This record gives sequence, structure tokens and C-alpha cells, in this order.
Amino acid sequence: MTPSRFGLLDFVVLVLYLGGTTALGVWLGRNQKNSKDYFVAGRNIPWWAVMFSIVAAETSALTFISVPGLAVIGNFGFLQVCMGYILGRVVVATVLLPRYFEGELVTAYELLGTRFGPATRRFTSIVFMATRGMADSVRVFASAIPIAIVIGPVLPREFVMPAAIVLLGVLTILYTYKGGMRAVVWTELVQAGVYATGGIAAAVLVGQAVGGGWTHILDAARAADKLRIFDFYTGLDRPHTVFAGIIGGAVLTMASHGADQTIVQRMLSARSLRDAQKAIIGSGIVVLFLMTLFLTVGVGLWSYYGARVFTSPDQIFPTFIFERMPHGLIGLLVASILAATMSTHSGAINSLAATTTHDLYVPLRKGKATEAETFRAGRWFALAWGVALTFGALLFPEGKTPVVVIALSIASFTQGALLGGFFLGIFVKRAVQRDAIVGMSVGIATMAFIVFAKPLSAAYPSLAAALGPFANVAWPWYVLIGTTITVSAGTISSYIRPSSATA
Repeated sequence: MTPSRFGLLDFVVLVLYLGGTTALGVWLGRNQKNSKDYFVAGRNIPWWAVMFSIVAAETSALTFISVPGLAVIGNFGFLQVCMGYILGRVVVATVLLPRYFEGELVTAYELLGTRFGPATRRFTSIVFMATRGMADSVRVFASAIPIAIVIGPVLPREFVMPAAIVLLGVLTILYTYKGGMRAVVWTELVQAGVYATGGIAAAVLVGQAVGGGWTHILDAARAADKLRIFDFYTGLDRPHTVFAGIIGGAVLTMASHGADQTIVQRMLSARSLRDAQKAIIGSGIVVLFLMTLFLTVGVGLWSYYGARVFTSPDQIFPTFIFERMPHGLIGLLVASILAATMSTHSGAINSLAATTTHDLYVPLRKGKATEAETFRAGRWFALAWGVALTFGALLFPEGKTPVVVIALSIASFTQGALLGGFFLGIFVKRAVQRDAIVGMSVGIATMAFIVFAKPLSAAYPSLAAALGPFANVAWPWYVLIGTTITVSAGTISSYIRPSSATA
């Protein structure tokens, strides 16, 4: 990589973006009066803004950096998962969203508290916070890579990544702390535009960099089977197959968009149930387009670099940006990567703060917290979570596995149990609080075994034979397995206790 190519014009573009985004977020938060304004923007965001906010939250820097790498080392099979995303959104829009809009909810887990009791609400909130904290720390680390390339020449090597992570974290914390959900949504609208523009510009420039342009790239990719989308393999060990993608991707989306506060909170900011439904289904179509765009960029990078070896697939696209793109556009594309992560990071901070405030702090105060105290506590929790996510990114080690896979695996680790808890409450009428907690606990414990089976098998060859069937389960199946186990365990629990039990 040639970080020295990051010139004055690139710095100007990048600084203008970072300064403008931060200033916009702070300005948007100037008239907030209470926690409802801070966490759900007064429920007054138009559906199209919510839609692009969901897109920006879902397509973080992992998409920009990591998805092109998936095409370099594979093909277009990831689109099968994206098709499942659309199917899952339809289920969320028709089954879960109406229940969220029946009451004045701020968090997804209030619904579980109403159905089962306060202990279930606290349990699911803590599970969400732990999972989201880990996954977003990975995202912050990923998006700090291009910043590290820029500042690399002026700092000792051991300080480059920490400095990049801290810079990114501080700027995002500032406008999220001041601006709340309104700042998150409207800055994400800007960020999604920058992000999409960067992807289109990258596709154009990759085509110009390869002799014969996109005609040659696509012909070579077709001959190498790089454009194949559908794989009808029926085993559980491949992530990008029709069955893993459509079924696993659909259930993953039901969990990530229906049981995860990060996305649910955006939909609760919409003006009505109808607007929220349009936003979530529309976002699936936009995401499919963006994934196609970035996989196409990846095919172009595969043609351009040929047999060149990289330490990690996540380094391929940032390397092309710094080696081949003109000044100004380098700054724009680095800004695009930052746009993707800052949007996801800011949304995560706000949703974690909302969950901490409304599911833990307010119930613990037993009705004694005034609106002013709740608002103030929410901001302090936002600050604390911003610092925690930044610190988590500092601890993350760089490896050869694409970070998009790591983040999705982390998310899948507990999302099946959360979704199973919602399904248990909706479809198993005899289930009570004890059954919900038992079911989710069994689901999480089982998924812990499955997720860690692969690294354990690699570290301890003597265990490989015993762990083999579990070690080879691909990540798109994680949520479906976790959901099924949670609902099954909770249902069994409901039948082995006295029918008069209520907890």
C-alpha cells in the first residue's frame, strides 16, 4: 500500500466530511426535550429516511471493506443470503411490527416484559447489550483500517491502529451523545449517499484500471465461475447456498430486524406502523442492490490483482483505493468507509443506551425517575457505551477471516435465542417467564457450543472427530438453530411444570 498518495485534497475532503457530519449531528440535537426525543426522535421520521437509516445501519464498513473480498475469494453466492433478508423482513413487518406499535414502546424488550415479566425483559436486554457490544467493536476495528493507512507514515507502527480507532470513536461519540436518534437517522441518510457514491465510483475506476474494461472482467469472471449466484448444495457446512441463504438469511433477518434493538429503534422512530413496514421492506431491496454493487467491485479487484497475495481479504479494497484512485476520490472513498461505520456505530451507541436506560435504569428506580433524570441518564449511558465500544475495538486482533463473517457470527450467536423468546411469547400461550428464560438460556448455551466447536477442533485435534458435525455448521444456520432450540426448550419447560405456575 502507498499511504503517501493520500494528498492534501484527500485530507480536505475527509476533514470536511468528518467535521460536517459531527456538526450536523450536534445541530440536530439542539431542541431535544425528553428521552422520547432522544431515543425515538419523537416518532416523527418519514419512512424513506427510516429506510435509508436501516440500510446504513446494516451495511456498515464491513460491507464496504469485506464484501468485495468475499467476491475475490469466492463468487456472488452471498446474494442468496440477501434474498433471504427480504423474506425475513416481510415476516417482521407482518408479525412483529404490529405488536411494537400497539404501545408506546422505546425498546424491543419492553414487549417481552409485558408478555412474560420484568426478569425476562432484563435478561434479554443484557443478552442484547453483550452481543451488540462485541459485534460493533469488530465493526469499529474494521473501519479504522483505512484511517490507519493514512496516518501510518507519521506514527510509530504500534500506535497506528489504536490512534485510528480512538479518532473514529471520539467523533462518533460526540454527535451521538448530543444528537440522539434524530442525529443518527439524518446523518445516516447523508452517510448512505456518500457510501453508495463511493461504491459506484469504485466500480467505474476498477473497470478503467483493467485492460478491456468490464467486458473483459465479466468474461473472465464468468469463465472462472465467479458470477455464480445459486448453489443448491444441501449440507450445513457451506454458508452461501440457496438453503442456507434463503432460510438462514430470512431467520437471521427476523432476529436482527425484529428482535435486535438497533434496528427496531429506528422503526419505532417512524410516524406510523405503515411507514415502518414500508421502511423495512424497502431497505431489503436497497441492500440487495448494494451487495450486488460491492460484489461486482470485488470481481473487478479479482481481475485486477490476479495472483497477488494479501494478508487478509479485508485489505484488498483499501489497497486498491490508495494505490490506484485519483486524489480527492481517495478522500471520498475513505470518507465512504467512515460513513458506513460511523452510521452503524452511532446507532449502536444510541440503542445500547436506550436499552440500558429503559430496561435497566428506569425499572430499577421503580417509577421514581423523572423525565429529566431519564433523559440525562440516557445521555450518560450513550457516552459510556461509546467509550466501551471504542475500547473493545482496541482489543480486537487482526486475522485472516473476513470481519463481515466474524461480526455476523457474533450476532448470530445470541440472536436465535432472542428471536426464539419472541416466538415463544407469540405462539406458545402456556409459556410463562420461567419457560422463556429456560428456553433462551438453553438456546444460548447450545449456540456457544456450536460457535466454539470449530476453533476448539482446530486447537485440539484430538477433539476434532467428536466436534466434527458441530464444527462444520455454517454461520447462516446459527440463528435458525438457536431459535428452534429456544422455542423447543421453552415449550418443553411449559409442559413439565404445574400448569398453575406463573414464573
